[in-house]
Amino acid sequence: MNPDFAPLATLLRERLAVIADHSWRDRDPAAHLEKLKQVSLDILALSDSLKPQFPPRLAHFMDRASYDKALAFIEDQPIDGPH
Repeated sequence: MNPDFAPLATLLRERLAVIADHSWRDRDPAAHLEKLKQVSLDILALSDSLKPQFPPRLAHFMDRASYDKALAFIEDQPIDGPH
């Protein structure tokens, strides 16, 4: 993994964790949605600052909010599906 993108990977993983937390969503939908909004804004802000360093493929994934694919790319994992 490119260490410059580690903070972005952390935020992308956090977003996935929030989405997967169904008990939180069921217990407090407003707080759950607010956390999802906040982590999404954090991803966008960090992405904007890192954009000049992005390889074209990562830029493509981030521009299209294909965050699962972006995380897989950052972690050097195989990316399934069309690119």
